[in-house]
Amino acid sequence: MFTGIVEELGSIKTVVHSSRSVKLTVKANKILEDINLGDSIAVSGACLTVVDFTANEFTADVMPETLNRTALANIKSGDFVNLERALSLNTRLGGHIVSGHVDGMGEIISMDKDDNAIIIKIKVNESIAKYVIEKGSVTIDGISLTVVKCSDTWFSVSIIPHTVSATTLAIKKSGDFVNIENDIIGKYVERLLFFQTENSLQNKKNNLSIEFLKENGF
Repeated sequence: MFTGIVEELGSIKTVVHSSRSVKLTVKANKILEDINLGDSIAVSGACLTVVDFTANEFTADVMPETLNRTALANIKSGDFVNLERALSLNTRLGGHIVSGHVDGMGEIISMDKDDNAIIIKIKVNESIAKYVIEKGSVTIDGISLTVVKCSDTWFSVSIIPHTVSATTLAIKKSGDFVNIENDIIGKYVERLLFFQTENSLQNKKNNLSIEFLKENGF
């Protein structure tokens, strides 16, 4: 579990491709201070497990499911990534509840200056857009942000200078793809409502019998 508050920028040292998976080695500093094998690290929003590390880098395996859903499929040596260690019980929850399980990708449509802020507009498909609400939370490349406006095909966020300077958003441009994680609460609510509806319909079907039909004039 993460907060979406990026701790530092890391850089990709090596990318080793297998048939359908990838092994990444990432150069970092701050997040390595208390690292252990098996720790979870959010790499531009994707939760990865540390399988090896040294004083200034760590290695993680990226499985096919992660490559299919995230922009890590296009990662290359020298690219910068947002890094965050897993949430601890004594950490301030400065962002929102982030699982590190990316729902899909969005494409940056525009990045416009608005006084001291930058408004980023992102194109997304319906499966992501349906969970996005105005003033709600969304995670972009592992960064917890607040939605300014939204529609069925896009949403926008407003970025303060600190967030720009401390994350990969400083080097993003129109046409770039970013990892999107929707607010987990909305997904659980939808699933609960779906089950209630399905169970209600199933119970009605189960109650349908010859006796029931006769009693009701059929």
